[in-house]
Amino acid sequence: MGILRLRSGQAPGLTDAGKRGICRISKMSQYLFAYGTLQPGLAPTKIARVAAKLRPVGEGFVRGVLYDLGGYPGAVADPGAKGRIMGTVMELPEDEGVLARLDAYEGFDPETPETSEYIRERQAVELKTGGMVECWFYRYNRRPRETDRVESGTWGIKQLLASSR
Repeated sequence: MGILRLRSGQAPGLTDAGKRGICRISKMSQYLFAYGTLQPGLAPTKIARVAAKLRPVGEGFVRGVLYDLGGYPGAVADPGAKGRIMGTVMELPEDEGVLARLDAYEGFDPETPETSEYIRERQAVELKTGGMVECWFYRYNRRPRETDRVESGTWGIKQLLASSR
């Protein structure tokens, strides 16, 4: 899965979660970086049961650009970008079916990734508390309009409510 890099002096497997508890990062687990509707409390009914199986372990960001696509976001990671895509690192359960259901929800087909709306790929995520962890990341696979750019890098309940009007 890649290397978990922590701040110097930090014990492997533990990362401080902003004094609201400790988040445990295990080198054996797989993680997903959720920046939109898969974040805690934002999942629509059709994926809510699956999203409830994901365990939030901490906040973080990926360098890149976030877009509001109307009802859901799209993100394009770019390590050289000034902007940040803010989100939540989620631990995936050992149930392999969960990742397949997330792929279907995100419109990712591993057999034909070039035609998928999103492509699932690995990204290094910088944790808010320091350190980095490699996560699955759904990269938007279309050409977004620059006018849909979310300058704050954060997509949440405000955008979800605005899209339902």
